[in-house]
Amino acid sequence: MLEIRHLRSLIALADCGTLSRAAERVHLTQSALSHQLRWLEEHYQTAIVARTGRTVTLTRAGERLVTLGRELIAQIQATERDVVALSDKPAATLRIALECHTCFDWLLPVMHVFRKDWPTVQLDLVSGFHPNPIELLEDGEADLIVGSLQKRRKGVASYPLFRFEILAVLPSDHRLRSKRYLTAADFADETLITYPVPDKRIDLIRQVLRPAGVTPRRRTTELTLAILQLVASHQGLAALPNWGVADYVKREQVLGRRIGKNGLWSDLYVAIGRALSGQPYVEAFIDTARRECFATLEGIVPIPSR
Repeated sequence: MLEIRHLRSLIALADCGTLSRAAERVHLTQSALSHQLRWLEEHYQTAIVARTGRTVTLTRAGERLVTLGRELIAQIQATERDVVALSDKPAATLRIALECHTCFDWLLPVMHVFRKDWPTVQLDLVSGFHPNPIELLEDGEADLIVGSLQKRRKGVASYPLFRFEILAVLPSDHRLRSKRYLTAADFADETLITYPVPDKRIDLIRQVLRPAGVTPRRRTTELTLAILQLVASHQGLAALPNWGVADYVKREQVLGRRIGKNGLWSDLYVAIGRALSGQPYVEAFIDTARRECFATLEGIVPIPSR
């Protein structure tokens, strides 16, 4: 029998174009997703997808199922919102805490979209930035965390959002402007401008500088815009997410360069207390965040399956 999970998988394939990315979207292994596709093709006795290398395209039969899936899931989500609104239970509150400073760049628009769909759910930002935000979940001070993946903890469920590249940010006329990518040694005689967080939470320091024994001068500030202004004013270099600097690079206010030949990449996750797993409004918020981010942020990619 055709199930909602099959339709969600086909929609993910239509959106992502590859088995690996689609599997990540629906939290399956590639083999599990392939098994679903084989079951569908055996069930309907017709091809659902066509494969060309790593690319997967839908056949006309597959496209018809995707159309059904989008219509049906939209109706289910609308019904879930109505059921929540008709419930006698008090309105739900989703308290959100951030580990990533630059997440504000995309989080506020996501919250705006979510509020339109779920007006009965109150969104609340936990003030400040938190170097170890999982403790907020454990202490009951937050319901949802946006940050890097933490070690598995009892009572905490993690959901992938996206992978992004961290770029070195330089003044537009910096002496290193001709380099295609920067190495650890390039930061040795510079001032590194960062957010005021522990070194272990800064990917550039943890993954690149510290292993190379490089310890540049440091300067901190809380605001992304302040970091960019300091860089443009020749006060130092920074390392920021690609989506956070894209507009400034386009306007040639600063330069963005890869860190290392293959780039420096980081993964962003949502973590929630397991008590909230399965709550329609929580799943809707995570789905909204993924959809809006992939629609609006440049250079992000799905997190590969582990």
